[in-house]
Amino acid sequence: MSSSPASSPSEGGGAGGEEERGDGGDEEIVGGPSDRPPRRSGDPSSTRRRSADAVWPEHFVESVAVRVAVDAARSDGRLAAGPAMAAIFQVCSTWRAVSRSELLWEDATRGVWYRRWSLLPTWHEEFVRLHRTARNFRTRRSAHSHLLPAASPALSCRRLALSDRYLAAGFLDGSIRLFELPSGLHLTTYRTHPQRDRLGPFSQSISGLILLSDPSRLVFACQDGDLYVAPLDDPVSGSTRRAHVGNLMEDGTLVDFAGDSRWWVGLFAGLAGRSWHVWDAETEQLVYEGGSLTDPDSVLGWRMLTDLDGPTVGRVRTPEPGAMVACTSSRLQVVDLDDPGEVSNQVEFRRRAVVESVDACDGRVMVVDLRGLARVLRARTLAEVCRFSTVVRLEGHPQQRVQGMVGCMNWGYAVVCSVGSLRVWDASTGEYLYSFRERVGDVTVVAASDRYVAAWVNDTGLHLWDYGAL
Repeated sequence: MSSSPASSPSEGGGAGGEEERGDGGDEEIVGGPSDRPPRRSGDPSSTRRRSADAVWPEHFVESVAVRVAVDAARSDGRLAAGPAMAAIFQVCSTWRAVSRSELLWEDATRGVWYRRWSLLPTWHEEFVRLHRTARNFRTRRSAHSHLLPAASPALSCRRLALSDRYLAAGFLDGSIRLFELPSGLHLTTYRTHPQRDRLGPFSQSISGLILLSDPSRLVFACQDGDLYVAPLDDPVSGSTRRAHVGNLMEDGTLVDFAGDSRWWVGLFAGLAGRSWHVWDAETEQLVYEGGSLTDPDSVLGWRMLTDLDGPTVGRVRTPEPGAMVACTSSRLQVVDLDDPGEVSNQVEFRRRAVVESVDACDGRVMVVDLRGLARVLRARTLAEVCRFSTVVRLEGHPQQRVQGMVGCMNWGYAVVCSVGSLRVWDASTGEYLYSFRERVGDVTVVAASDRYVAAWVNDTGLHLWDYGAL
């Protein structure tokens, strides 16, 4: 797709000009006389009543409505799908009756929002919920809550993960705190095994969290390479099981960890030729180890065990089923997880990337460079979707300080924090939308889902924004 550069946003800017596009579910689509071609002799009268279902069977109308919604979402964004379907249902009363089909709304929810399960009693309600939440995200309608105050440096947060039901926060001391959503209630605290001999004071630091729904479980990893699984059918118990015992001397430091219900992927640094490891999520067996992405950063990898104030080595993400993207400050690689030994695509950065701002979701990956220029790329092909500047022009400071910049993505939006402000862009067009009303401080970790944004600030603790509460 063609890129669409955006100018530098000003602090306190409002929502984008398309913010009202999604609120069209009840609009009537009425065409004027000029919309119709002149009637030829012998044509049926336009005023004669005809039965639509005599020509368009119900299942065919359902297919047309779903196709119209999916096409509208692909061309104009997912918020355009609802108004497009509303226009279909206004053709006649027979077509309007089709709007009560649960199969139609299930297919539309899967096709537009990529949802495979419903949180509400009906698929129609689920479609409406997703549409309303997405519109709230675009127009800055959220409820903010402060879940956890800052404590000692040992409780500095390293990783955040979100699902429909839970928020998990992993800390420097190896503990993970699990919160229920949307209430924000703290359910339990998981801990790693303390009996092992550790190499360095930060060996137990959490390097990755995965929240899975089928079955419901939390998978987390430490820098020493240990992997743990915690079932979430009874989260209050806080029970964990070690699924893999790491070996620092053979693998190096586990600098990041990600995955889904099919694969778990760890990015390592410390030894040549062992950059990433891949586990089968079902059997929990290691199926691949290799790669040279982090070979130039081996020293940085070892230093992470004793010093976490240095440069971040890299990030790994699974932007879509069967694909992995791994990024350092100098290079980004794409790997097909069905054949992890082959790098399917790669890009070298002419200007170094801010690794803390690398994230991927819904088949796209975002990378921000040291100039503050963000690029959103197709995960498989690395074709550019859009680009935008994250630079904040402050009075007396013509250049932005990009140190400490962090960012994340969800299905449609990019969230970047710098100079103490969280700001949002449209990840399809690069349009700047708004900054968060709450000035919580300098964010060090941030994560987003389709409904929530969670952020950790060393001075104030853990914050949550809920875009589905209003």
